[in-house]
Amino acid sequence: MEEEKKAEKKVKKEKKPADPAKRKKKRRIIILSATGVFILYVIISNVVAANTPMQIMTTAAERGDIRQTINTSGNVTSNEEKTYFSNVNVKIGSVNVEAGDAVKKGDVLIGYDESDLSKATELAQLDKQAAEGSYRNSVQTNNEKLGDLNEANVNMEVLDQQIADTEAYIKGLNNKIQKKKDELALFGTQLQISLLDWQDQPDSDEYMNLQKMVQENNYEQSHNKEIEGWESELEVYNDMLSKYKEYRSEMKSQKSSADSSKMTAGAKEELEAGNQTKEIQSEDKLAKLEAVSDGVTAEFDGVITAVSAVEGSTAAEGTELLKLESTEDVCVKISVTKYDLDKIALSQKATVTIGGREYEGEVSRIDKMAQKNDSGAAVVGTEIKILDPDSDVYLGVEAKVVIETAEVKDAVLVPVTAVNVDSTGEFVYAIENNVIVKKQVETGISSDTMVEILSGVSEGDQLITEVTGGITEGMAAVAVPMN
Repeated sequence: MEEEKKAEKKVKKEKKPADPAKRKKKRRIIILSATGVFILYVIISNVVAANTPMQIMTTAAERGDIRQTINTSGNVTSNEEKTYFSNVNVKIGSVNVEAGDAVKKGDVLIGYDESDLSKATELAQLDKQAAEGSYRNSVQTNNEKLGDLNEANVNMEVLDQQIADTEAYIKGLNNKIQKKKDELALFGTQLQISLLDWQDQPDSDEYMNLQKMVQENNYEQSHNKEIEGWESELEVYNDMLSKYKEYRSEMKSQKSSADSSKMTAGAKEELEAGNQTKEIQSEDKLAKLEAVSDGVTAEFDGVITAVSAVEGSTAAEGTELLKLESTEDVCVKISVTKYDLDKIALSQKATVTIGGREYEGEVSRIDKMAQKNDSGAAVVGTEIKILDPDSDVYLGVEAKVVIETAEVKDAVLVPVTAVNVDSTGEFVYAIENNVIVKKQVETGISSDTMVEILSGVSEGDQLITEVTGGITEGMAAVAVPMN
């Protein structure tokens, strides 16, 4: 061992360090050689790259079915809402529901106090009877007045004739009496004249006879039987005339009273209308009381959204009792932006998802006026009617909506990312014969991932889906299909 160590030390002592100048020269040669190799590699690589087409990932245009949809969300609301008001002034006996309760058609929501309801019904019937009695009394009174008027008119016509006839007869009697009196007076005058002629022979028979005749004439003028008979008859007819006139005066008064008290045509129409109004009101009141005899019932399946009625209080007519929103006729209210407005239309099918359950729906309403949303964008209110609602549909919750706006079968389809737009319109980059070509296209409907191509691209065309700044028309390229 010792000998080996001595020999090793001897060898180390015999080694001499290299010349520094020689070592520097040797390093320069190595660096120049490496640089030359690198430059040569770059030159060769550029030459190869210039003559080798770029490899680009492509996707082939394919045929298939495409469905265009609008995906959004909205709140579930009811299309039918009923606010119940009290139609009667009756005390509330029971309130059977609270806000949020689900009810079925026919369920009793509110019950009225039976005693108070019975009393109100009795009063309504009495009011009806009173109104009917008042009407009949008015009609009867008017008929009596009309009868009095008719009687007066008829009697006055008869009385006028009787009075005229009686007055004529009285006039005739007076004429007879006067004529008779005139005749007796004339005869008496003639006797007086004759008596004067025989005055100078007072003892003559002629004179004596004339005196006797004068006396008889005087008596006859005062006690003529014919005149007395006529005067007696005249007294009777004057009394009759007086009674006729008195009765006519009564009839005249009766006519005036009846004429002023009878109803005019307008008053009669007013009475008839008033009676019909009261009759309708009474019937309506009784019908309302009858309608609530079993309480206020739900008119459809739904949810109670508000309750104002208080048990034991008297609900005045017109007082709000509660609100019921239908769960049979429900919809989802969504907002459509201007970008989707041309896609949506009435009756389009939709799928509504509520709490993990899907329901069939359709577009049932599209507003004709836009509104501003919270972001200030103009949106159009739209309703999606749920066609098959059930008890799992909750009003007011958020629902997801997918509207099927269009569908095409066996169409030429390309990825959405393959379609580009410039000032000339829509186009795609395709690789044909190892060259990038630009193709103008006409597109149809689109889904989230695919676009329908109406013209410009055929099935199987290899299209570039990721266009970078280094891709230009006419560039050499090799398609590397991804599908």
